[in-house]
Amino acid sequence: MCGIVGYLGTREVYPILIKGLRRLEYRGYDSAGVAMINGSGHLNVYKRKGKVSDLENFATGNDTTGTIGIGHTRWATHGEPNDVNSHPHYSQSKNIVLIHNGIIENYASIKEGLKKRGHTFESQTDTEVLVHLIEEIKQHDNMKLGHAVLAALNQVIGAYAIVVMDKNDPTTLVAAKKGSPMVIGIGENEFFIASDASPIVEFTKNVVYLEDEQVAILRRGEDLKIRSLKDKEVTPYVQQLTIELENIEKGGYDHFMLKEIYEQPRSVKDSMRGRLNAEKGIVSLGGIVEHEAKFKNAKRIIFIACGTSWHAGLVGEYLFEEFARIPVEVEYASEFRYRNPVIYPDDLIIAISQSGETADTLAAIELAKSKGATIIGVCNVVGSSIARATHAGSYTHAGPEIGVASTKAFTAQVTVLTLMALHVARIKGTLPESRFRQLLYELESIPTKIEQALKLNAEIKDIAFKFKDSTNALYLGRGFTFPVALEGALKLKEISYIHAEGYPAAEMKHGPIALIDEEMPVFVIATKGPNYEKVVSNIQEVKARKGKVIAVVTAGDKEVKGTADHTIEIPETDESLVPLVSVIPWQLLSYHIAVMRGCNVDQPRNLAKSVTVE
Repeated sequence: MCGIVGYLGTREVYPILIKGLRRLEYRGYDSAGVAMINGSGHLNVYKRKGKVSDLENFATGNDTTGTIGIGHTRWATHGEPNDVNSHPHYSQSKNIVLIHNGIIENYASIKEGLKKRGHTFESQTDTEVLVHLIEEIKQHDNMKLGHAVLAALNQVIGAYAIVVMDKNDPTTLVAAKKGSPMVIGIGENEFFIASDASPIVEFTKNVVYLEDEQVAILRRGEDLKIRSLKDKEVTPYVQQLTIELENIEKGGYDHFMLKEIYEQPRSVKDSMRGRLNAEKGIVSLGGIVEHEAKFKNAKRIIFIACGTSWHAGLVGEYLFEEFARIPVEVEYASEFRYRNPVIYPDDLIIAISQSGETADTLAAIELAKSKGATIIGVCNVVGSSIARATHAGSYTHAGPEIGVASTKAFTAQVTVLTLMALHVARIKGTLPESRFRQLLYELESIPTKIEQALKLNAEIKDIAFKFKDSTNALYLGRGFTFPVALEGALKLKEISYIHAEGYPAAEMKHGPIALIDEEMPVFVIATKGPNYEKVVSNIQEVKARKGKVIAVVTAGDKEVKGTADHTIEIPETDESLVPLVSVIPWQLLSYHIAVMRGCNVDQPRNLAKSVTVE
């Protein structure tokens, strides 16, 4: 949820920390802070409520020298966003500083004990409690910093990624993780620490992804050392980064979100590359080949996900039931883990997450694993926690997604789920050969159809201007496009702060129709398909109540065009694949409305990209 960065080496640390925090700001932007030890051994800490730019302004003119330091950009959990609650946090003596992503669940009881022993606290955070505990253990038992961190973490309950620095040992950084991501970059006589690879890729391709309950000790002039919480030595596994620097830059676009919307022809194609060959009638995902028998004999599939990934799972439900004839349930991961779900050993669980770090989804995975189910992951980040926790899976190959509102993640996830459903349909024999081949050719054509939909940007921008001052909106779809209605509504409300709801079009009559008047825009997907006439009737019901209808239709449509206030024509697409194309206008519409309303498109208020805490 928060962004963490650290450096130990020979370069000036401050520019590295600030650039890293800018790249991690999508993870949280309530406040930001840095801590550095200068050449005289003095510890300088600067932190401020607001964006990284606010921190930069505050630090200007102050001593930011040094070759060791840590930085943090926050999404608030314990304590409101303000200067005091910003990270880094001091220990009692102010010799040790710590940054933290996660939640220490038993911080209150630890805090009470520390207070009884004379500790005083400045902030409302759980993080400050942890750094006080580390220092107390270090002083009481005369330990080195690494061993004190180990001992302290054995007393805490919760999730964390932390980096700790001691001004009395300016050659050492200690990092640890459990349930929150952390990657360590290894350079020539230098180390980099970050929540993800984006701050590291500019400097080195050699990285180590920390596993849960591991502590890394980074010392100047020494090799990386990793120990488990049980104080057992662990051999670091060095991997090569595959992302490129240009993938995490805006590339001339005004916002990351717009760049990522326009990257979808490529990200969808990349998600199919090596997995689909329509000419030869081949579709195969290596991640599920070894579990083909499980898929073939599965009596039920359960999708677990949150947010946009949950909407992708809803599309997956339609796909698997239509193509592979397997019953599917789609569960919010946050609800799944807190009831007593019925899970059988022959169930297949498909966990979907862009980041691969979503805390609720990870917890739901562990619950399902404890019941003996087989877990398949669909995520975008190589080496992520979900990728490691699942039995098998498939990466989406969407590339880094920096904008907080997911766009290309959705279409990449739906692409991979479509490939999965077709793969399983082939091994089960549930699709006629002619239909199977038709779908393969249709899927191969989707990147081109997305490109055609993107050419409607100027037209969509004009429509956005007419509805930028709306206070409410309805999104309607039927069948395969119902999840797209939910996704369209989510995009609008999360980046423009306009209240919006998605419904199956037929459900409008069961309540939401009461909201419709001449001020209410209703966004409808009315593409050609089995439900077309039904949706046309729903549009007429809206118009009879003076609602404003904006409809996505199949190119050449006449009937809806004569009724709706505005129509957006997308290429004709097989009904089962329409979500991949029909979502594009809603993404562009939300983007333009948000920009026109003066909203921060890439960093909407109160949100963060990767939800790594409950």
